[in-house]
Amino acid sequence: MKILLMGHPNVGKSVFFNRLTGANVIESNYSGTTVDYTRGYMSLEGKEVEVVDVPGTFSLDPKDKAEEVAVAMLKEAKDAYVICVIDSSKLERGLYLALQIIEEGYSVIIALNMDDVAEDKNIEIDNQKLEQILGVPVVSTIAVENIGISNVISRLKDAKPVDVEDITARGVGAA
Repeated sequence: MKILLMGHPNVGKSVFFNRLTGANVIESNYSGTTVDYTRGYMSLEGKEVEVVDVPGTFSLDPKDKAEEVAVAMLKEAKDAYVICVIDSSKLERGLYLALQIIEEGYSVIIALNMDDVAEDKNIEIDNQKLEQILGVPVVSTIAVENIGISNVISRLKDAKPVDVEDITARGVGAA
């Protein structure tokens, strides 16, 4: 089993990664590039699971070398689980990437990170409604305080590929 941590730059993916792996890391350059990524391992139900901190990307339509590497890493790991780490205070921007990954058929869980920042800005997110619309697990986290990380891990079993047409149908009634 492999878990990819994906999201925009500076949303807390690396902190999330360190919480999952205990900072047991291997830094590498992606083959043929100077773009680096980090991988490590965690134990899940007695099995060793590879966790990869993918370079930050805004979309699956790469605009620079780091984004090209992120997209290539995703495409090379078709059976991976993807934890989409989103800045809770910038939900709409983060959901664009998450929806692209969902459209590609990956098992996705959304970690709404920096929940405290969103709260400070009086941003309220109805995780249950978002989960209902998207059909993927949605969990609030504050990675720097280790809040919600265990919930993300326990919800991995609920992550599964979703039919995008189902999202559209559910979203129409929710608007």
